[in-house]
Amino acid sequence: MKKALIILLALVFGILVGLFFGPRSPLLVEAADVVGNMWLNALRMTVIPLVFTLLIVGIGKAASMARAGRMTARAIFFMIFILWCSSAMAALVTPALLELFPLNIDAAAALRSALGDAAPPGDVPPFSEFLRALIPTNAIAAAAEDAVLPLMIFALAFAFAITRLPDSQRTMLDQFFNSIANALLILIQWVLALAPLGVFALALGVGANAGLAAFGALLHYVLIVSSVGAVVWIFSYILTFVGGKRSPVAFFKASAPAQAVAISTQSSLASLPAMVSGVKAMGVGDRSADVVLPIAVALFRATGPCMNLAVAIYVAHLMGIELSLGILAIGVVVAAITTMGAVSLPGSISFITSIAPICIAMGIPIEPLVLLLAIETFPDIMRTVANVSADMSVTATLARSEGDMT
Repeated sequence: MKKALIILLALVFGILVGLFFGPRSPLLVEAADVVGNMWLNALRMTVIPLVFTLLIVGIGKAASMARAGRMTARAIFFMIFILWCSSAMAALVTPALLELFPLNIDAAAALRSALGDAAPPGDVPPFSEFLRALIPTNAIAAAAEDAVLPLMIFALAFAFAITRLPDSQRTMLDQFFNSIANALLILIQWVLALAPLGVFALALGVGANAGLAAFGALLHYVLIVSSVGAVVWIFSYILTFVGGKRSPVAFFKASAPAQAVAISTQSSLASLPAMVSGVKAMGVGDRSADVVLPIAVALFRATGPCMNLAVAIYVAHLMGIELSLGILAIGVVVAAITTMGAVSLPGSISFITSIAPICIAMGIPIEPLVLLLAIETFPDIMRTVANVSADMSVTATLARSEGDMT
């Protein structure tokens, strides 16, 4: 929370400095642009290798848990199904919300002017051509060209191939990719340690060109993306009523303590003890509470696909980029897959590693993500509350289907 507050203050201070001093000091704005883009490039260089290794590690972890028994395997497949539904929901709900509550035209134009150097990372091919290129002929070339989804297809196939190896070889490769992932996480932590400087530098340019309109746009972003997360929170009540046979009132009473912890800590892991007590208060047996809930915390982040895709769609809306159905479909697939490698990561790291690949795959600039990272604390509250509710809802549903609920 302290680091998030420092980054937020750097954003506000940068916009204000740019607003008051930028128009009178072009040299200051140019210097800030150089510093900000150097930091952004350092951040970008970690995205592709980190996503690749985290995806392999995530699939290996899920496969290892699935081998533990039938209940565990059913839980994992059910959670993956919900993740894909979450991603598809964002592709429908986010454009609808932006149609109903569009960003102020003047604010959008000012921010586009401020982020004028932010060009899409590459042309997005027609959907039919995209399908033909879905299987990469050269995985290394796919990584070099930022062909995110073909690279993910290779990573998924490679990860599942590793799960079929003898135990000794599988363990060796698991340790190898875990070590690479850990080294990359240290590297990105070093880069993010400079986040206040990078955010300040980029925000200064935004303040100089967009002025106070930037604050209104950021508030609009928080409301839109949080609303998409709220859909998952509401869905958890519906799922508990249909699958767990518990009323919304009963579920609210059982989940309120865990949600209070989630709001104060923004951590699903910290909410786990309260979640266990809550599901047991609903009549969930010890077997489900002690098996399904820890799996959910370790592997399941229901708001990940929908809110990550919502961020990408919002950036496209901000930059005036029209998204076809084909491009939205690409975003749905990438958002659902990247979630498997983003669980249990700190919020600032998962924000970049999960959303940047979606933007790259959809042909959306990633430069605005730096400004949005600074205010992620606010949508992250909704992320955690909805994730906690979804974890408890899935546990109650599976417990009912297994006959482990009184």
